[in-house]
Amino acid sequence: MASTEFTAFTQNLTVAEALAQIRERGIAQQIIYFYVVDERQRLAGVVPTRRLMMAAPDARLSEIMIGRVVAIPETATVLEACEMFLLHKFLAFPVVTAQRKLAGVVNVGMFTENVFDVSEREHMEEVFQRIGFRVAEVQSASPVKAFRLRFPWLLATLGGGICCALLAGFYEATLATSIILAFFLTLVLGLSESVSAQSVTVTVEALRGREVNGRWFKGAARKEFATALMLGAACGAIVSAVAWLWRGHGPAALVIGGSIAMSMLMACLIGLTVPTLLHRFKLDPQIAAGPVSLALADVFTLLVYLNLATFVL
Repeated sequence: MASTEFTAFTQNLTVAEALAQIRERGIAQQIIYFYVVDERQRLAGVVPTRRLMMAAPDARLSEIMIGRVVAIPETATVLEACEMFLLHKFLAFPVVTAQRKLAGVVNVGMFTENVFDVSEREHMEEVFQRIGFRVAEVQSASPVKAFRLRFPWLLATLGGGICCALLAGFYEATLATSIILAFFLTLVLGLSESVSAQSVTVTVEALRGREVNGRWFKGAARKEFATALMLGAACGAIVSAVAWLWRGHGPAALVIGGSIAMSMLMACLIGLTVPTLLHRFKLDPQIAAGPVSLALADVFTLLVYLNLATFVL
């Protein structure tokens, strides 16, 4: 999809020299941005057409260029390129090699209606993969084959649900002591599952074409931790206030709110860790991460909820 018709200048050129080259050599078709490369032909920056036209003739391109360039790796798929256009709202993106050398350009005009149709189908395929099966396989399968394709991934949900039921049985006395805990159990589990699913989606997208290492994981975990802390605090405070106003039982409201905060924090980290581990071991995180993460989130949420209730009440 990338076009090899693009205009690139070395960064030590002046504006006057760049304009002279444009007049001499012409410009690539449908040019939108001018790209700047270093002495090794690596992408160094981008100069929008308006900025090039308005700059002083003796200014160097390295002085007027935008250094932080959003680029698409040459290994990216059509779907990933479409997502870049939707996310950043740019009219064109440079395509670079692993060494950051400029390999081509994709612009918004290259994505015809047919390309977007393909993009939409691939996006739907990914949605179904997140919940545990490939839609293309299921559409053409017999009922028995569809059952075999879909059932294995439901075992993770079944296993998580059975573990939760068994755990609740061990804490029967705690639940009987404060019936309000049972009222909010579904909400606590639902919030945990929702935030885990969000984290899985964000992580799977971030892992596309990326080699996982400790530095990346620490940075992602730090960001996810901060986000989860704010989400948990906000949701916990709201539900805790509702529980206290409804039943007037301060300790129980504290348990419910605190459990939500801690379980959402844990669920976010699970949603980050499970896809990362699957990706690290060359497994497909899109298919397995969703069911496994939700099952783990349920189990750990229930443990936090009931143990905190036992300790406080």
